[in-house]
Amino acid sequence: MTHGTHSIDRTGFFQGAGAYLMWGLLPLYFKAVIAVPAVEVLANRICWALVLLIAITAFTGRIDRLRSVFAHPRAVAMLAVSAVLICVNWLTYIWAVQNAHVLAASLGYFLNPLINVLLGMMFLGERLSRVQKMAVLLAAAGVAVLAVEAAAGLWISLTLALSFGFYGLVRKTAPAESLEGLTVEATLLLPVAGGYLIWRASHGGIALGSSPGITILLVLLGAVTAAPLLLFNAAAKRLRYATLGLLQYLAPTLQFLLAVLAFGEAMTGAHILCFTLIWIGLAIYAVDGVRSARRMRPAPIE
Repeated sequence: MTHGTHSIDRTGFFQGAGAYLMWGLLPLYFKAVIAVPAVEVLANRICWALVLLIAITAFTGRIDRLRSVFAHPRAVAMLAVSAVLICVNWLTYIWAVQNAHVLAASLGYFLNPLINVLLGMMFLGERLSRVQKMAVLLAAAGVAVLAVEAAAGLWISLTLALSFGFYGLVRKTAPAESLEGLTVEATLLLPVAGGYLIWRASHGGIALGSSPGITILLVLLGAVTAAPLLLFNAAAKRLRYATLGLLQYLAPTLQFLLAVLAFGEAMTGAHILCFTLIWIGLAIYAVDGVRSARRMRPAPIE
């Protein structure tokens, strides 16, 4: 019997692809609520996500795990930092979509894997291989081109890449699993989000309840937030990291295609050169990751 051969888990693959597909199509959702201010969309996202996350936590019998996280001061402190980071990331992304900067947003998420490599080197003591250095340098060159030739939306790309990169770094070291961690983050953000909605309601009204369509879309933000995360967590348990790492490029690719083909955002020469350099860097990085995974695979046992 041969042990060591590897085939992709189909269920895990479809779960992972489903998660990244939902994240990739998210601009369509935020375009549907473009009449609602970005901060108000964010506040609704936090509140309704918390409602759903608490329901899922209770349904899966993980309330005790959630309580244990709240009883851990270090965990709460770290999740407070990650909550601020994901809040910045979400707000920037929503604003970018509503203001026709989906192209810049997709660039941010293309940069994210390479930002993660740099953060691992800087904060986790990880060493960059020659191939990884080449990939990072190509991405840096692409950003430099955009900074010189078309810097208008570069702040969006860098804010998204850095906020999500640091978010992942904090969550990697925080003593909390994904579901409980996200629930704690949403709970910590609730006073600000809820307070903003209350203030907004007393100063001219809020979009929630203004029309059936908008109200449904805002309430469903909870599911839109939680569903891909749950699919991703399920996929992460079934798939190799290399496979999951390749799937992550599905989301920014879809965002890129939506920006250019559906939303008509302009592609300048600087954008083309920047994306080309980053795509080459990502291709080098992805191929190196697959080769490394194969080298680490145990030898077959007959």
